[in-house]
Amino acid sequence: MRKNVIRLTLCAMLFALSYSSSAQQPKKVPRIGYLAGSDAIRDSTRFEAIRLALRERGYIEGQNIAIEYRYAEGKVDRFPELAAELMRLKVDIIVVSGGDLPIRAARMRPRRFPSL
Repeated sequence: MRKNVIRLTLCAMLFALSYSSSAQQPKKVPRIGYLAGSDAIRDSTRFEAIRLALRERGYIEGQNIAIEYRYAEGKVDRFPELAAELMRLKVDIIVVSGGDLPIRAARMRPRRFPSL
């Protein structure tokens, strides 16, 4: 199940990234927002698998892709704030880890966050 979720996430990310790279425009580095419910230490194995899959497809963090990490550290009330921060940074896609709450936070518009 976890592998299927990771594969689906990677497919969505790569689709979004390849769509913007097909036009002849100035080279813009794609930015991924990563929102996790746990902390960086607990989530390192999961994200390392995503980073490896990106690397296999030619995306190397710091060279041709940028990743913005945000961790709720087990505090579910931080999801709306962190998701809004990623939206303000204008990331191309937000990848979430940690269940339904971060997904709902990432899908909401910033003006609706307090009602979550």
